[in-house]
Amino acid sequence: MTTPPKDTGFEAQPYYGICTFGRRPHTRELDGVDVAIVGVPYDGATSYRSGTRFGPRAIREQSLLLWGYNNALSVAPFKALKVIDYGDVDVVPVDVLATHAAIETEVSKIIQEGSKVITLGGDHSIALPLLRAHARKYGRMAVIHFDAHPDTWDTEFGEQKYSHGTPFRRAIEEKLIDTSAYIQIGIRGPTSGAQDYQDALELGARMITIDEAMRLGLGGILNEIRQRVGNKPVYITLDIDSIDPAFAPGTGTPEVGGFSSYQMLQILRGLKGLNLVGGDLVEVSPPFDHSNITAILAANLIFEFLSLMAVNRAS
Repeated sequence: MTTPPKDTGFEAQPYYGICTFGRRPHTRELDGVDVAIVGVPYDGATSYRSGTRFGPRAIREQSLLLWGYNNALSVAPFKALKVIDYGDVDVVPVDVLATHAAIETEVSKIIQEGSKVITLGGDHSIALPLLRAHARKYGRMAVIHFDAHPDTWDTEFGEQKYSHGTPFRRAIEEKLIDTSAYIQIGIRGPTSGAQDYQDALELGARMITIDEAMRLGLGGILNEIRQRVGNKPVYITLDIDSIDPAFAPGTGTPEVGGFSSYQMLQILRGLKGLNLVGGDLVEVSPPFDHSNITAILAANLIFEFLSLMAVNRAS
């Protein structure tokens, strides 16, 4: 393997060095920063298997395998963009509201300084404060939501309104999402009843179940996304359980029959040119991740997020 140029940060071998994302500097200085990688090690709002609090650390560790150049998109995102690893939000494991407040405050500060934010989760409840922070700058946003589950329940466990099963209902209620530009992709699996899907549709989501996705194919999925989103500011939220557990076993609520890792890479690369203003990748749970394959995939998907931002910067 050819040794990368000295200015890429990838001249070190992947088995040594400090585990920041992509070997970016760990700093909270935001002057001139294009993208800040932020960790949210929180899993207090999960409903089944916990462990996603360790997700950000695992993704950072496996990101040392990235060599810096995206051949599919012909871009070197760490050279085209000034990217930092901002570190983690200070979460409160037993208090979802306090944690959400901390996320919103910290991420709002970064965005208002002019940097974009890509967040490493953590459970999917964190999407709500992240959308709040982004909406302060961008208003109602288009949202591309990859998931096995709609996450539009009104409550969980009878009365819990803030969980990883409710963030998008809350976000729609708070007018953070432009529902005319909200698309859910990869939805599948058994539910408690038909109403689970119907609720999401009634809230305004365009739902592409995994069955429809397979019928549409890559081109059809991307056409649906582009028709829905247009040129609006776009936020991508990617639950790792949108990937089949054969490729991403390390997650708390796995559902069989999802996308392959290759299919997800192809979909993300097909979003080239959209006005991507931020994103998150959530629900990586290392305790269930044999051979680190879920964390490796997650690191590569974040690399694709960065590559999309870099391509937009260059165009």
